[in-house]
Amino acid sequence: MVYPFISRRPVSLCPAASIPRKTCSGFRPCWHQDNRSDGVTVSVLFVCLGNICRSPTAEVVFRDRVKAAGLEDHILIDSAGTGDWHIGRAPDPRTQDAAAGRGYDMSRLRARQVTVADFDKFDVVLAMDDANLADLQAMQPANSSVTLKRFLDYAAHRPEREVPDPYYGGEDGFAEVLNLVEEGAEALLEALQERL
Repeated sequence: MVYPFISRRPVSLCPAASIPRKTCSGFRPCWHQDNRSDGVTVSVLFVCLGNICRSPTAEVVFRDRVKAAGLEDHILIDSAGTGDWHIGRAPDPRTQDAAAGRGYDMSRLRARQVTVADFDKFDVVLAMDDANLADLQAMQPANSSVTLKRFLDYAAHRPEREVPDPYYGGEDGFAEVLNLVEEGAEALLEALQERL
């Protein structure tokens, strides 16, 4: 199936995606019922447009919070973009500079594009804004039980629901992304800890 907003290359559905994940009445998917052999209890994918600004920031900040909580063996974390312009590239230098200013190292991250198989691999897929959420909803398989929402939906105390794209703005935009992501990461970790 081809998704023109993502790539002109066809994306095939992973065979395992046809097997529905176990769910429960509380929060889906019901992670404690997964039969993972790697020790991971829950997997989280952050998604923005190009995977060079917002989603890698969320990945590195959330990874830091998870490690501080001693849960790095239980939570799998990754990021991706709906677009294919930056595949294989490091995060934007301005993103890296802003992150480094707060002690985060993004140097090993490389952009990748989200795939249909991600809806089977990850339990929670979080979009940075409404446009990326709509793109993800359009490509989500009908039988997917992934929790798909905006990242800042977890930060209910914030009026913002979207992490704005800082790509065409100044340095202040990258600092604001970090502010929002740090708050969102704390709220997300708290929500996940209640269910681990």
